[in-house]
Amino acid sequence: MTIHIYQAQLLHYLTEENLADRAKRAHLDTDDSTNSSLTNAERPSITVVEKNVTLLPVVAGVKIYPEYIANCALVVDDATGCVVDYGNCASIMAQYGNASSREGKAPVQIHDYQDKLIMPGFIDTHVHYPQIDMIAAFGEQLLDWLNNYTFVTEANFGDAKIADDTAKFFLNQLLANGTTSALVFSTSHPQSVESFFNESSRLNTRMITGNVLMDQNAPEHLCVPTEQGIRDTQNIIDKWHERGRQHVAITPRFAITSTPKQLQMTGELYRSYDSVYLQTHLAENIDEIAFVRELYPNHKGYLDVYHDMGLLGRHTTLAHGIHISTSEYEVLRDTGTQIAHCPTSNLFLGSGLFDLSKTLSYTGVSIATDVGAGTSLSMLTTLSEAYKVQQLQSNPLSAHQGLYQITLGNAQSLLLDDKIGNFMPNKEADFVVIDMGGTDLMERRMTQTKTLDEQLFVLMMLGDDRVIEETIIAGVSRYKKAVTA
Repeated sequence: MTIHIYQAQLLHYLTEENLADRAKRAHLDTDDSTNSSLTNAERPSITVVEKNVTLLPVVAGVKIYPEYIANCALVVDDATGCVVDYGNCASIMAQYGNASSREGKAPVQIHDYQDKLIMPGFIDTHVHYPQIDMIAAFGEQLLDWLNNYTFVTEANFGDAKIADDTAKFFLNQLLANGTTSALVFSTSHPQSVESFFNESSRLNTRMITGNVLMDQNAPEHLCVPTEQGIRDTQNIIDKWHERGRQHVAITPRFAITSTPKQLQMTGELYRSYDSVYLQTHLAENIDEIAFVRELYPNHKGYLDVYHDMGLLGRHTTLAHGIHISTSEYEVLRDTGTQIAHCPTSNLFLGSGLFDLSKTLSYTGVSIATDVGAGTSLSMLTTLSEAYKVQQLQSNPLSAHQGLYQITLGNAQSLLLDDKIGNFMPNKEADFVVIDMGGTDLMERRMTQTKTLDEQLFVLMMLGDDRVIEETIIAGVSRYKKAVTA
């Protein structure tokens, strides 16, 4: 066992309950302005909690505050993989820094990142790992894109070698982009799930996936008979759900590729568990919605199909949710069903503009890459596109709102905020080290900024995998950017 102390700038987001817990541990100053300077000469030695920043919460009624510490030390126990403590560097070092010199104490390793920013690991709530090999496939909207590219690629994942290789590549790419947890689509092949969980277990990442359920309107070699698909899911739940840091999501692709019988059986399986997830797609594309109406003419609409089949609930995440009515928003609210906003995918496929603030006024919203329709695994790049989508609707996305959403907010959406999402003591130590000047352009641009908010906005708009210096999973470094000569 080794105690690791990371000396760095620290930014994360706290609930009011977290803030109360923090206040018991140490004196916190609050700042009524957003002009906290990051220049060395002006860096405060105190914690700054910006109580005047208004953030739209993922969980209704829960107030969220940014906490920034310019001279911070984060204490991590690599044996438990959890955060021990964090705070002002001088006081933390006085308490923990010389522990190894005391008899019977664990050795201490100091990591000097004082010119870097550490944040909780990014969380991606909707991404298709088998589609990494057909990312950036040209020129189609949703239904043709699925038929011409997606299904062709996914057909290969019954092959263990292909599934193993892709899972390793994909998970390494997530780490290189600072993503430490994700809600992931595999394929209809159980092998695709097995390969993914095997690699995730090796890395000790907290991940969620499941076999895709399809029994109609897809290539025959990807369709699995109704009962067999459910049996496959049941077997995966029995083997993998909550084994270590792995979770299972029941995964019907969408209403178009499932018969009513399959959706009914899916709902029955979902309702038999308290903690198993469910993921699918909703109202992404106008033609998709029309096709669902043809297939399910006796239902009031797309969401009503899922509601009737028992697929909605607090552990359900529906990707996209662009074209939905007020009555459907109310159903989402009443069932606690979550929406995953996928801006790069929506723009790439021409699907439409998602209304973030309106949807958040009804239910929880997470932010996701949706690779391979999405065009980047970087959650920072995804935020950049989310900003543009909201800007087109006269609702600009602040850096604090965006960064909250891809950390604590996405953890809240997935009901994992007791484990991940910020640096509260005893939470799992999944975090990223960020170089705010990770590119020549960013380094130059940062010299023109005067406030923390300005710097965070530059990070959100210009940041990508190049700013990720290191990614730590449960207290263990799993990715470190190569040093160039």
